[in-house]
Amino acid sequence: MAHNPGFLKLVNDAKSRVQEIDIEGYKKMVAAAEPHVLVDTREESEWTAAHVKGALHLSKGIIEREIETKVPDKSAKLILYCGGGYRSALVADNLQKMGYTAAISLDGGWRALKESGLPLEK
Repeated sequence: MAHNPGFLKLVNDAKSRVQEIDIEGYKKMVAAAEPHVLVDTREESEWTAAHVKGALHLSKGIIEREIETKVPDKSAKLILYCGGGYRSALVADNLQKMGYTAAISLDGGWRALKESGLPLEK
């Protein structure tokens, strides 16, 4: 998907402040049983089509409103994913502003997760 320049500027600005992890790094976390919460930030229709088994769904449109109820521990490691790593970077940036100290965007997002071998569900 080709993204508009203004959107890319916003994403790149957020990425300058947030931590990212690639799919290999995430798979190592899972294999090592590192405590974390995997959060799917995609839209409801994307979630319904398929998602990573065990993920928490908080779309970009509601996550800032709901996160403190769903994950009250602001030191919890949050691995955020969207379609490709753009929206999740924006979410990670906002969560950091809310005091979450380990909000990490998954670079490659759903596209990388689908090919990762991790269990998926519908």
